[in-house]
Amino acid sequence: PLYLAILILVLAGAFTKSAQFPFHFWLPNAMAAPTPVSAYLHSATMVKAGIYLLARLHPTLGSTEVWIWTLTLFGAVTAVMAAVIALRQTDLKLVLAYTTVLALGLLTMFLGSDDRIGIAAAITFLIVHSLYKCALFLVIGNVDHGSGSRDANVLGGLFRAMPVTAVAGMAAALSMAGFPPLLGFIGKELKYEGALAVASEPVLVAAAAVIANAIMVALAAIVALLPFIGRQKPTPQAPHEAPLAMLAGPVLLAALGLVFGLVPPIVGDFLVQPAVTAVLGAPETVLSIATFALGLLVLGFHRRLRRSVGALFDALGVSGDGGYDRVMDGVAALAKLQTRLIQPGILRHYLFAVFAVVVVAAGGTLAYFGGLAWPEPAVEVPIQAWGIVLLALLGTGLTIVARTRLAAICGLGTVGACVAMIFLLYGAPDVAMTQLLVEILFVVIIAVVLPKLPRLRDTGVARRGPRPVDALLALGVGAVMSALTLAVLTVPASQHLPEYYASHAVPEAYGRNIVNVILVDFRALDTLGEIVVVGVAAFAAYALIRLRPQRQPNSAPGGVPRPRKAP
Repeated sequence: PLYLAILILVLAGAFTKSAQFPFHFWLPNAMAAPTPVSAYLHSATMVKAGIYLLARLHPTLGSTEVWIWTLTLFGAVTAVMAAVIALRQTDLKLVLAYTTVLALGLLTMFLGSDDRIGIAAAITFLIVHSLYKCALFLVIGNVDHGSGSRDANVLGGLFRAMPVTAVAGMAAALSMAGFPPLLGFIGKELKYEGALAVASEPVLVAAAAVIANAIMVALAAIVALLPFIGRQKPTPQAPHEAPLAMLAGPVLLAALGLVFGLVPPIVGDFLVQPAVTAVLGAPETVLSIATFALGLLVLGFHRRLRRSVGALFDALGVSGDGGYDRVMDGVAALAKLQTRLIQPGILRHYLFAVFAVVVVAAGGTLAYFGGLAWPEPAVEVPIQAWGIVLLALLGTGLTIVARTRLAAICGLGTVGACVAMIFLLYGAPDVAMTQLLVEILFVVIIAVVLPKLPRLRDTGVARRGPRPVDALLALGVGAVMSALTLAVLTVPASQHLPEYYASHAVPEAYGRNIVNVILVDFRALDTLGEIVVVGVAAFAAYALIRLRPQRQPNSAPGGVPRPRKAP
């Protein structure tokens, strides 16, 4: 019954983690990280966590219309949009970042498939992407290290100065573009096989895959071909090859892409054997030719496309950063409004907010689930109880109309004493004694503190007159607590705990007073916690008292300097 809610929450987490539209913008913004961190973050593990979650939950949450259409549409939109945005970038790391978003969109799109070949395509492409993208990130790091720049407009002709980096980058780029005999070719072919196998919308999925892959061909050339060919351009520092420790990573990853492409069973026997078998049995060569042709066309006009796409996306504001900034501004504005309303530094406002939440949350829940009930009277109410209730009502009235704090405290003490008499009337002398002692101590302590407090008429409280909102809240709290008490009384009481305490009080706690035994032994840790809280509160109160401003020798009792007499 809760499938849709579960699916929405799972997809929200997976989409934000794996940078699906409209949460795609955070991934390119992570380019502030050093290049090795970027390689790990973008191509290997971190952003794949959402994809991994979708793959693992596919048997449980997949095979429904909402799953298929949601993953297919969001994945397709993310892939095509990221491919187009990547065309406008000149920072090569940003180009790679958006192609990572592109790859994540394709993975999500294929995980929406209910066909075996679609899942196999996603798994194969995940491996392919990890190899070539990590290699390319490290290549761009080497270029930045060796030339002092990673701007596509500045770089060119670096092959002579950085031949090993250039070869590793070109090999990884060929795998990214899907050229045989590299592993990227098998991944691309399998993607097309999976796209055409999607029963719901094969044309949509295939079209998105072709467009995204075609642009990926052009981007691969922009990242790993154009910086190394042609006439050498002036760079911030004289180009030089990276040291061996920086070359090992991209060379190894590019070589693995070639080896796995030449001998696919090395990967297939352990991970994607069904997918490799399917693609080798029926490769879609027509779509591959179309991909290469479109990719070369995009590469030929990429400078014009960069300007046009940049202007278009700036006009539409679809990068995501602006929307995220507006959301965060809204959160900050809401926090300021909340602070002004319920955190103004006035105790009465805090109490009002707490009690209002109790009324709405507890009362609303009780009413929604039909918990309002009137229990059958278990015992006859004696006439003394009605007298106690009447006395409690009089004490409440005194508290409301009191003009001095002492009168209000006495009214509250009367109500507390009435509660203690109710406990006594129904056979709970221990609880009644505790309640009565608390009320006596409360009145005594307040009476001691009263001389230190300003008079009510000086604070303006006594002059405010009727406060209907406060009265309504008080009635609401009383009604909700009464309704909760009545609802509890309608539920048959379980005898398990009373029987346990009665049978274990003497042999385990050596006491016949069950209430005392519960407080001291069975609830010893809880009681200790309460004592600790009271002790901490006492220390805090003492510290605050010690922080009172000290009077200067030449000052009045309130700390104000005494006025000097004129000579």
